[in-house]
Amino acid sequence: MLWAPLAWLGSGASQAWAKDVLLESDANGFWSNVTAGVSREDTQRRGATVVNGPLLPGIVNAHSHAFQRAFAGLAERRDSEHDDFWSWRDRMYRVALAISPQQLKAVASQLYLELLRGGYTHVCEFHYLHHNPDGNEYEDPLLMAWTLADAAEAAGIGITLLPVLYERGGFAAPELRADQRRFASNSEWVVNAQQRIAEGANSSLVNAGVAIHSLRAAMPESIRELVSRASGPIHIHVAEQTSEVDECIKVTGLRPVEWLVEHHVLDSRWQLIHATHVTQFEIDSVARSGACAVICPTTEANLGDGTTDLGAWLNGGTTVSIGSDSHVTRDWREELRLLEYGQRLQHRARNISASPATNQSATAERLFSRVVAGGAPACGQKLWGLTVGARADVLVVNSSQPALLGVPDSRTLDAMIFSSPSTPFDDVMVAGRWVIRDGAHAATTTIADAFADAMRGLWADVL
Repeated sequence: MLWAPLAWLGSGASQAWAKDVLLESDANGFWSNVTAGVSREDTQRRGATVVNGPLLPGIVNAHSHAFQRAFAGLAERRDSEHDDFWSWRDRMYRVALAISPQQLKAVASQLYLELLRGGYTHVCEFHYLHHNPDGNEYEDPLLMAWTLADAAEAAGIGITLLPVLYERGGFAAPELRADQRRFASNSEWVVNAQQRIAEGANSSLVNAGVAIHSLRAAMPESIRELVSRASGPIHIHVAEQTSEVDECIKVTGLRPVEWLVEHHVLDSRWQLIHATHVTQFEIDSVARSGACAVICPTTEANLGDGTTDLGAWLNGGTTVSIGSDSHVTRDWREELRLLEYGQRLQHRARNISASPATNQSATAERLFSRVVAGGAPACGQKLWGLTVGARADVLVVNSSQPALLGVPDSRTLDAMIFSSPSTPFDDVMVAGRWVIRDGAHAATTTIADAFADAMRGLWADVL
């Protein structure tokens, strides 16, 4: 049992601050009771733990490439006249071709611990690093997937593993490039991987969906087969780059999201990663389908992708979630801050995400509510948030951090997101268990030492 003076309660479209809240979790790590208006004295007599700061639900990180944490901050130099997503990708493949299972475990463990401190309690791992550096299968073809699950367990974060369909180098390239050899898979391989993960996971915090790398990387017939056989969430990169959109139109006659709308029955299982370069027709079609737009603001900024039409997604009622993707940032507050600021720079206006017409005048609260709601379908959960039936994940807000000193309770989310810098969460619960308490995590030193060793091995030739 937990009692807090203030908590962000509810799920879906019904989320708001409530005072004097008692929360109880069951033996399986799900909320069994959430009640507001309960006196502190009464809960103390019942043995509840009193939490002095406001409570927030943990956030689902809906898009992650864990191995890219080993590349964060190391692509910020330019040696030619032009640098863009595609040149960054070529350099990123250097890490993808080099990293071993042991190094991946170290890198992912460090990442997942950082994500917990940044307020994420579940991560959706878009996993295409399947094979050994030669492109051949490991003795256990899912060795790298199990490695990610082990890293999540070491950190204490929930994980949805998304084995990726990746079978060609582009619309006009029927085979993978040599530097994509570790990614090779077909629909049969992906379906079998999902089934094995679902059956073989040794933790209730591990589940599985599937992913399609992109329309350019998978053949239409393979996508159809995968969608017909797979269960759970379906994630896909789509419309991240303008050149990708142009090539899709040239080859298929349709824009990427248009192609998905026309060729597949989109529903709440579908998670459209980035969906940056889209039309109003595409946004409206996605909203009607119940599919989700997964926006990754800091990565999209770092790679020069561009900005999507956030207002149109929000006003259309689209389910929205966020991801940290390449992990140049590992904190959801920074993602939401940049998401809104990117819109302000583009439109030269303020509080773009607010909607006074629908009684949602608080920018931070509207954004936060939407990404809480969007987390459930992204990771394959029925519910998410501080509500009965959802997993008992919670963040304790430190009200003494500089950004919140003297701030009225009703402006807590406003200040957390729009008064930087963000400070790490000192108390984080996942499935009813404290994984970070008073700023301490049991494996911090062990994880950090292994990560430093892995980084030295991966970058030994860099002066």
